[in-house]
Formats: sequence, C-alpha cells, structure tokens
Amino acid sequence: MELSFQSLGVSAAVEQALAARGILEPFRIQTLVLPDALAGLDILAKAPTGSGKTIAFGLPVVERTDASAKAPSALVLVPTRELALQVADELSKFAGAKHLKVGLAYGGAPVGAQAKRLQGAHIVVATPGRLQDLVERRLVSLDGIRILVLDEADRMLDMGFRPQVERIVRRVPNDRQTMLFSATLDGEVGELAHAYTTDPSQFEARRDGADEDGDVEHQFVPVTPDGKLDTLVELLEAEPGLSLVFVRTKRGADRLADKLKRRGISAVAMHGDLGQSQRERALERFRTGKVTTLVATDVAARGLDLEAIEHVINFDPPEDDKGYVHRVGRTGRAGRAGRGSTLVLPEQQADVSRVAMLAGHRETFESTGMRTARPKLVYTSRRGRRSRW
Repeated sequence: MELSFQSLGVSAAVEQALAARGILEPFRIQTLVLPDALAGLDILAKAPTGSGKTIAFGLPVVERTDASAKAPSALVLVPTRELALQVADELSKFAGAKHLKVGLAYGGAPVGAQAKRLQGAHIVVATPGRLQDLVERRLVSLDGIRILVLDEADRMLDMGFRPQVERIVRRVPNDRQTMLFSATLDGEVGELAHAYTTDPSQFEARRDGADEDGDVEHQFVPVTPDGKLDTLVELLEAEPGLSLVFVRTKRGADRLADKLKRRGISAVAMHGDLGQSQRERALERFRTGKVTTLVATDVAARGLDLEAIEHVINFDPPEDDKGYVHRVGRTGRAGRAGRGSTLVLPEQQADVSRVAMLAGHRETFESTGMRTARPKLVYTSRRGRRSRW
C-alpha cells in the first residue's frame, strides 16, 4: 500500500495544492520526516539535493504556521540567492492553501524595497548575510520565530556563514522547532546540529528512486589539452537535454561559454561577478531550454535545483570527493536518469583517482586505464606503519 500525504498528517487543502502540481505521492525523505516534523519535533536529516527535502521541511512549516500571526513565525536559512528564490517559489505554491505569505531576503537587491516586501510575511526564506543586515537595521524581527529550518547547512559552513548563522540563531526564541537538512552530518555540521536541536529525530535518505549511487552513470574521460574542448563538444552534442558544465574560475566560465557558442552549442555562463538580474536571466534561459548548456563555477551553482538536468560535466575536476558529490548530485533527480562526466588531463589523473575512490567510483576510474594515485604511508607508531589512500 502506497502512502499518501494525508496519511502522513498533511491537511486535505495542502494535499490538493500538491496534487494540482502533479505531486501525488511522497518521496522517501518526505515519508521519513513528515510524521515527526508535523508533530513539532526537531529534525536532523541527511539528504542530498534532489531528494525532495524542500517539500519535506516545507509542508511542516506551512502546516504549523499561524496565518493570523502579525510577524514572521517561520524562518528558512539557505546558503545562496538562487536557492532562496527556488525554495520560496516552491513553498509559495502550497502555502496559499493555508493563506500564508512567503517573504524573501537575499543579497544583491535593494535593502529597503526588500524589507517592505517582507512586511506581512509569515514565512521568511533568507540567506544569512542579508538577514543579519535586516535584523541589525531593525527592519525584520525574529522574536516571533517558532520554526527554524537550516537548508544545505554544510554549504552554509563551506561558504563561511557560520558567524552569521550563529548570530541569527541567538536572536531566535529558544522555544522553537529546528529542522536541519544537510548532505552530511559529520564534523562541524554535526556540532552545529546538536547545538541547535533538542532530542532530534534523525533520518537519512538518498535521492528518490535511486540506488546507492542514484540513477546516474559516472564516467571519467582522459583528455589532452589540445583535445579537451573537442571532447566536451562531443559529450554535449551526444546529450540533447540540459547540461551543466563546471569550471574552476569565473573568467574560465566566460571563456568556455564563448568557445562553445562559436562551436554551435547554445551556452551561457553563470558566476559570482554577474549581477543578480544577469544570473536570474541566465538561469531562466537555461531552465526554459532557450540555452541547453550552463557553464558555472561551484559558488554560482550552489543551490541550483532543477530536475531536468541530464548531464553534469566536470570540465575542471572538483578538488575533493565532497565537491564531486555536490556537483554530480545536480543530475539524476526525482527518479530521473542522469550522467556525470569528468574530463581528466594527464597531470590530473592521480588527484582525480583519489576523488573517484573517496566518492565510491574507484572501479569506474580504474576501468579507464588512467594512472591511479599511489597509497600514502601513514605512521601509526614508532614500531610500524600501515599504508592507506
């Protein structure tokens, strides 16, 4: 017997709003989280992007927020402007069923106009830096917050937002529900998770409909400097859908997008030097298929949440396995198939082999015949030593 949203505790009005969008059955992370979250318990959830986590925390936020409140009573903190826009848009689609207004706070927009639009909001979706600014200017009050959500908490820490997050949490009432969603709950994220929550329910879920690696085919492609662009073009031409190409630098994103356009590939660059309107325009062109290739840096692509991306290509390999998982996690979402390709220059083979091994793709990398990293020697005592990667 398949579960329905209503059987998990979601109201009929909100379930109807979901059904109007074609969302009829809960994903695994939603099935796990909803009963405890709707009961008001604190939540720690290890869930990758594309697993359905926005609805997993969004439904409890909507169901447990009072439409008669005169000040915001729910706060969702996210690491980037793009994710803030996407989360707010998602919540708005079913918040109306409970007569709730969703407000946005993110950098790159005029403070005064943004603060005015936040008036009357029941739910605020915000990036840490802009929200802290608004709070310090006394343009937004957090005194009425009863539900706090930290989305992509690991990315917020990676981007250096811990000081702002801690200041914001100190301003939020202690008598609240806290839900933290992250791709990892280890290390620094784990410390914050347990500091911010009380006797939390803990859950872990992969992308819905996915096995251990998701419905994603992984490949590592040896290239030479002279043939690297040709290989990229071949990969893009072989995939008719939307492709996301990662590069290391902002200048590299612009250069590569221009080269692809000269080769007949419809491409657009997105990076931190673009203004907010330019980034939104680039993302919208990509989302609607007016361009099929988005060339982006890691920072610009954080929080990018599009189900239709079919191919992620690491034109410049990620620095570590965590970066690899976040990048390739942009495809194979919501039960869809996807592909993750990494182009590897001769001098990058050893480093990329370590990334592949740590990300769980050692056999796939070794099947290419490329050079693998040598084991590192780690001394465990004066008497002996052991080798490991």
